[in-house]
Amino acid sequence: MKSNVKKVFLLAFLLVSVFIFSNNHCYAQKVYSCDSKYDADVKVFVVSSKYDADLLVYKVSSKYDADGNKGLWFFVDSKYDADKKIYFVSSKYDADLLIYFVNSKYDAKWSKKNKQDLMY
Repeated sequence: MKSNVKKVFLLAFLLVSVFIFSNNHCYAQKVYSCDSKYDADVKVFVVSSKYDADLLVYKVSSKYDADGNKGLWFFVDSKYDADKKIYFVSSKYDADLLIYFVNSKYDAKWSKKNKQDLMY
């Protein structure tokens, strides 16, 4: 009886662990800049004022710092390593997402939460 309880507990622990780790991996913060808008998941325009942005982005230097959907982006060299592929458009009217690059990781955040699902 005790060994069955231990097995059930271990199985439940493993399932919860897989769920937690797989959900954290879904957060798309490793990005790849595409050459074509047709290859991109999200079309992005960089605005000149943080007040016009949907997302304030900080470019991190390590992929391990790009956790969560908080605007901490790590640019990868291969589209196969990316969670999201983006294309920088030349007009904000063609963009799905308006971003502004900030100088501090503490300033990275969503200004408009209704666009947050674009980067999941």
